[in-house]
Amino acid sequence: MFQLLLAIIYLAFISLGLPDSLLGSAWPTIYQELNVPVSWSGIVFMIIAIGTVISSLQSDRLTRKLGPGKVTLISVAMTAAALFGFSTCHSFIMLCLWAIPYGLGAGSVDAALNNYVALHFASRHMSWLHCMWGIGASVGPYIMGAALMGGKTWNQGYRVIGIMQTVLVLILFISLPLWKKVASNSEGNEAPERKTPLSLKEIFSLPGAKYAMLCFFAYCALEQTTGLWTSSYLVLSKGIDAGTAARFASLFFIGITVGRAINGFLSIRLSDEQMVRLGQILTLLGILCILLPLGTRIALAGFVIIGLGCAPVFPSLLHATPDHFGAANSQAIMGVQMACAYIGTSIMPPIFGWIAGHISIRLLPLYLMLLLVLMFLMHEMLVKATNKNVNKNK
Repeated sequence: MFQLLLAIIYLAFISLGLPDSLLGSAWPTIYQELNVPVSWSGIVFMIIAIGTVISSLQSDRLTRKLGPGKVTLISVAMTAAALFGFSTCHSFIMLCLWAIPYGLGAGSVDAALNNYVALHFASRHMSWLHCMWGIGASVGPYIMGAALMGGKTWNQGYRVIGIMQTVLVLILFISLPLWKKVASNSEGNEAPERKTPLSLKEIFSLPGAKYAMLCFFAYCALEQTTGLWTSSYLVLSKGIDAGTAARFASLFFIGITVGRAINGFLSIRLSDEQMVRLGQILTLLGILCILLPLGTRIALAGFVIIGLGCAPVFPSLLHATPDHFGAANSQAIMGVQMACAYIGTSIMPPIFGWIAGHISIRLLPLYLMLLLVLMFLMHEMLVKATNKNVNKNK
């Protein structure tokens, strides 16, 4: 029973990663077909991001009312419906309208699944599950590419992913009875009942909560900025041809995925705090490889090292949430943390885009360094604040 539900959750993480990179891979075809400016992909992205933030903030209320299994089922069903909606779109307005349920579904399932795993499964599973998400995010563009190269439209690429999500919905529906059974007999924490969900004011008042939110904000801003601007930096700053730059940009994401597979084994020996610090050290090393005048090859390797450094941070921060704030508060905190993560990914890469356009793209490593310093300080203050809180309660 335990292993069966775990297998379903692994499948869910792969499936959830599949659509996340579709918009970027299909947009060069979409904007020409819909006859809109290439920059309008940002509008669709922002609609999805806003919906994701809203649903993340409501995850505590929804999960306490429906349970994590039903929230996951409903959220994935909304995502599947949105994907089928995308597959029928022939106007930009309809694309924007279908982005609303996609964003609303994505936020709730992220917060609910991550909290469920943090409460009931060991740290190694959090790393491996996010590795599975990376596999899904890597496979999605290949499915879209196969559709386009096979003479089909981008709509059909979305339809294929929508069918895969629908299969997941059916599997989740069948598995609903397993969620409570596993939760009551798991290797992690049992979440005590709480009659009402925490308000935002109550969440902000928890010791260390503000530090956790800023830590997630900084990490996700760093990861997204690196992923978005690596190719442009290598071309414009290092004089590397676009093809080579694109390949090394993809290695950043491969570094994250492979790193999380390895980190699952490391987390058996190391605590969540140690895993986060290990990731921060590797990220610092990667940034220094880019920042210092050590040559182009070292700079290229730097982006791969940053990917390896990013790998343990997000899963370990998520898994540590119940330990920092208690099982009763973890779902509420998880939702707000995920909302802050999405805000970081939404606003910080465009801010660097303005810097690159008006000052210099060569400032990328310094920008990443600032985000890393913020993440490091917030994590250390989070650990200090929540450890004090734990000691008071003993």
